[in-house]
Amino acid sequence: MSAALEHPELFDLRMSEEARPLLERVTAFMEEVVAPMQEEFFALGATRTERWGYAPGQLELLDAAKAEAREAGLWNFFLPDSDVGGLTNLDYAYIAVELGKYPLGSESLNCSAPDTGNMEVLERVGTPEQKQRWLEPLLAGEIRSAFAMTEPDVASSDAKNVEMRAVRDGDEYVLDGEKYFISGAGDPRCKILIVMCRTNPEADAYRQQSQILVPMDAPGLEVVGPMTVFGQDDAPHGHMHLRFTDVRVPATNLLLGEGRGFEISQLRLGPGRIHHCMRAIGAGEKALDLLIRRGRHREAFGKPILSLGKNMELVSRARLELDACRLMVLQAARAMDVLGTAEARVYVSGVKALVPEKICKIIDDAIQVFGATGVSQWTPLASMYMSQRTIRLADGPDEVHHHVVARAEVARHDGPAPGRGESDGANVFSGP
Repeated sequence: MSAALEHPELFDLRMSEEARPLLERVTAFMEEVVAPMQEEFFALGATRTERWGYAPGQLELLDAAKAEAREAGLWNFFLPDSDVGGLTNLDYAYIAVELGKYPLGSESLNCSAPDTGNMEVLERVGTPEQKQRWLEPLLAGEIRSAFAMTEPDVASSDAKNVEMRAVRDGDEYVLDGEKYFISGAGDPRCKILIVMCRTNPEADAYRQQSQILVPMDAPGLEVVGPMTVFGQDDAPHGHMHLRFTDVRVPATNLLLGEGRGFEISQLRLGPGRIHHCMRAIGAGEKALDLLIRRGRHREAFGKPILSLGKNMELVSRARLELDACRLMVLQAARAMDVLGTAEARVYVSGVKALVPEKICKIIDDAIQVFGATGVSQWTPLASMYMSQRTIRLADGPDEVHHHVVARAEVARHDGPAPGRGESDGANVFSGP
């Protein structure tokens, strides 16, 4: 991360004056519209009869909030330097922290994964026809999407291992293979997949993979079932096991060109990784708030729980770590704005390695202060922990990102470190 010495502007982490009113409006919208909406949304969901669907009224509630957000101009913030979003990564970081405090915050503003990464890809490399068919309804929040990369029989943190074949047959590609932990593919609103597959097995290792658009209703595409995370199926969003058997799609569904899958992955994963970390800060702030509220008002052995043992130190450490993580995330976002996604990859890997681990610890401490209630359905903490623990695997496991940071640091002293390659890893889960 020595680039900071050569680029002192990386230390300017202030939100732009133009975006400050926007942050205030987002914060108010979350409190006044999203918070009451999601409470009713989840209450209705608890009574639904279709596990992989929605109860009557659920989507109407969410769609009403989305319509209000769009009307207010609180929409599609995640695309920097484009005709669609226009926010810098740094400005979006401040907003994403607020979204991370609310389970439906990001979706209410059409800023939720895995759609954000898919929209970024389509916006940057999609053909006019691909944009018209898939990007436009995604940007309008009318459909959902998924990214299919992870496979059950290979270590998908090394994307060179991806085995699913896509063979050109005239004007079509034929796909055969399996994917799993495909986040969002259980949602009935999910209409399109971006699939990482091998099209050029004889090419250079980093030119074998391509990415192809596959509609969810394509003949031969089977949703085998959900993969559970800590025993939960996350319905109706889901992390699905998919089987492709002689799935045929038009050759025009290819993105950018054969053998350019790695190039596309780095395009989407840089912003995607940092977006996870931005939202994680918000989750950590929410957990600390719950910890303090519980600790102040619950008593044991004649004292507030917060005054027992080292619980006050937990509060201190949580605040210090949240602030440190926030500063790192802001600097990584600033690095992407100043240096570009490729040159900022060490900053992005740094926060991806650090932030979810620290947020997991803060949520775990909050669970401990709540006692048994902390792991129950009466608080959001168990779900929050599950999500943050999963992110330590998604978009590259911790170890991949630590290797990226260490490799760069060693190279500053002794030249390139052993094992340097063109890729810095990829999804284990395909974008929760």
